[in-house]
Amino acid sequence: MTEQAVDQTQEIDQEKQEALRQEWIREHFQKANRFLAEKGVIPSNVIADESRYLAPYVAIWKMESKQPKKQTFWVMSGDLPSDYVDVNVAGTAREAIRHFSMMWQLKAENLHKSGATKDPMQAKFAQLLVSRAESLYQIHNDEKLWG
Repeated sequence: MTEQAVDQTQEIDQEKQEALRQEWIREHFQKANRFLAEKGVIPSNVIADESRYLAPYVAIWKMESKQPKKQTFWVMSGDLPSDYVDVNVAGTAREAIRHFSMMWQLKAENLHKSGATKDPMQAKFAQLLVSRAESLYQIHNDEKLWG
């Protein structure tokens, strides 16, 4: 293969990767919107420059809503349970990820303490929360992702 052909192949691969990334971002934006709607919150705007995406793992969206009242949230979607919190708990997407990590550790601990994890489904959910909370904390601490 010539050097030019190698460059073109790499360029095509990068274009495919970027197309897949954009598709993942769109899919998880829709997932975040559906999640909020299921909670009775109707999103009106996403603040894209403060949102972050680490496809295919996690997206953290800063979203505004008008209904049921005007409010702003951090909304998380990806290869983990979707969740949301008021924007006041964290100033940045990175801080929001740390908040979700700690919040999920506490939720899992509360499930164990309450005895809910005697139910196999609840035990599995608690394990999922702990696993994803640990991953989120690693993402939060990885300086390369936040440069």
